[in-house]
Amino acid sequence: MKKDKIPACAGIKNYINGEFVNPISDNYIDNYNPAIGEVYGQIPDSTKEDVEKAVEAAEKAFPSWSNTTLAIRSKILSKIADLIHQNLDKLAAAESKDNGKPLSLAKAIDIPRASSNFQFFANAITQFSSEAHESVGLNAVNFTLRQPIGVVGCISPWNLPLYLFTWKIAPAIAAGNCVVAKPSEVTPMTAYLLGEICNEAGLPKGVLNIVHGLGTSTGQAIVEHPNIKAISFTGGTATGAHIARIAAPMFKKLSLELGGKNPNIIFADCDYDKMLETTVRSSFANQGQICLCGSRIFVEEKIYEQFKIDFVQKVSELKVGNPSEESTNIGALVSKQHLEKVKSYIDIAENEGGKILFGGKKVEVAGSEKGYYLQPTIIEVVSNKCRLNQEEIFGPVVTIMSFKTDGEALQLANDVKYGLSATLWTSNLNRTMQFSKQLHSGIVWVNTWLMRDLRTPFGGQKESGVGREGGFEALRFFTEPKNICIKFLP
Repeated sequence: MKKDKIPACAGIKNYINGEFVNPISDNYIDNYNPAIGEVYGQIPDSTKEDVEKAVEAAEKAFPSWSNTTLAIRSKILSKIADLIHQNLDKLAAAESKDNGKPLSLAKAIDIPRASSNFQFFANAITQFSSEAHESVGLNAVNFTLRQPIGVVGCISPWNLPLYLFTWKIAPAIAAGNCVVAKPSEVTPMTAYLLGEICNEAGLPKGVLNIVHGLGTSTGQAIVEHPNIKAISFTGGTATGAHIARIAAPMFKKLSLELGGKNPNIIFADCDYDKMLETTVRSSFANQGQICLCGSRIFVEEKIYEQFKIDFVQKVSELKVGNPSEESTNIGALVSKQHLEKVKSYIDIAENEGGKILFGGKKVEVAGSEKGYYLQPTIIEVVSNKCRLNQEEIFGPVVTIMSFKTDGEALQLANDVKYGLSATLWTSNLNRTMQFSKQLHSGIVWVNTWLMRDLRTPFGGQKESGVGREGGFEALRFFTEPKNICIKFLP
C-alpha cells in the first residue's frame, strides 16, 4: 500500500471530536475499488498519536454524555437511523464501490440493517432494566446499577462494513459510553459518511470518534491504550487471539466475534426446493464473505447424487459481474490479496482429495478486466479433515460430502475448531431438538438461514469467539454492574 502524502481534499479524514481532521503524520493509504482493481481514493494512515487525540476527545465528552437522559440519547440514535435511511442510495453506492458487493445487496441488506441497528438500540436503551432483591428477614434490599464503562474501542471488519460498524457503535453510545472506532482500512467510506450523519443528527462532539488506519498500527493503539476500558472486535481468529493477549493483562472487557466454518446439514426429509434455494444463498451471498455462510455442506446419502446435480445447476445460473449491474448475483472479492488467498485453497483441492464440480476460476468481466472476480466454486471432498473443511476460506467456495446416519452428521458438523453457526434441514421434530442441543454452535438455524432477530444473542463457541452481541447482551457488555445493598430499620 502506498503511503504518499496527498492534499487533504483528496482523501477521507478522521472524525475526532465532531470534526474531520487529517492524520497527524500526514501519511495516507491507497483505497481500491475492487470491481475495477484501481485506486479511487486514500485514507489516513493513523498512528497512536491520532488515537490519543480521539481518546482525549472521548474522555472529555464522557461525563456529559453518560449523564444525558435516556430520552435524549434515544432521540439522537433514532435521528441517526432516519438519516441513514434517507441516505440509502448514497450509502449503498459507497458500500458497493468500497467492498465489491452487488449494489442491490447493499440496498436491500447492508444499509437498511445499519439503520435498524441504531433504531433498535434507540428503543432498547429505554427498556433496559436491572435487578432488585429484597433480603427477607434481614431488613435489607439489594439493587443493581448498570453504568457505562467510559471510553470503549470498536473495531469492525470489511465484509459488512456499515452493518457491523453500527452493530457495535449503536449499543455502546446508547449505554452512555464514548467510542473510539476503527473501520477496516479496506472499506472505510461508509464509516466516514457516518460521521457526517452523526453531526447532522446532533450527536455531541467526542461521543463517537472514527480513526482510520491499519490494524497493526491504529488498531493496535486502540487495543493497548490504557484508558480504553473495553474492546469489541469482529474479524479473524488469529487477530482476536492477539487482541486477547494484549487486553487480558490490562483487565479490559472483551467481546470477540471471530471466524466460522459453518456446517449446513441436509436430511432427505427436508423441504427440498426451499432448501436448495436457500443453500445457494447461504453458500454465496456477499461472495461467500459472511462469517455465517454455510461453507461445509453435508447431505444425507439417499439424496446426495440428486443434490449434486441440482446444486451445480442452480449455481451455474448465478451471474458474476460488475456490482453496479442489477442482474449481478456475485460481485468482486474485496481485494486482490483476498482473491489470491481464496484461489490458493481452490488450487490445493486435488491434493486434498477434492474434486471441483463447478467453478474454481477467475472471471474477467467486460469493462472491469482488472477487477477481483471469481467463479462460485463447489468442491466435493471425501474427508472432513482436509484443509478445505478445517480452515476458514471466507470466499465463494463450498465443499460437499455425504453422510449416512444422524450420528455421523453430528460428528462431522462438530469436528472443527470453530462454532459460530449451523444450519439444519429436516422435518423431524425429534431430530431438530437433538441437533439443536448437541451442535457446538452459537446459532442454529432450522429450515432457514440468516433469519436474525436483533433481540437475540449473537456469537460463537470455541475459536469463533468470546462473549455475545445483540439485544440486551450488547447493553450488558457496554455497562458495568454495581450492586447496592441498603439495610433499613424495621
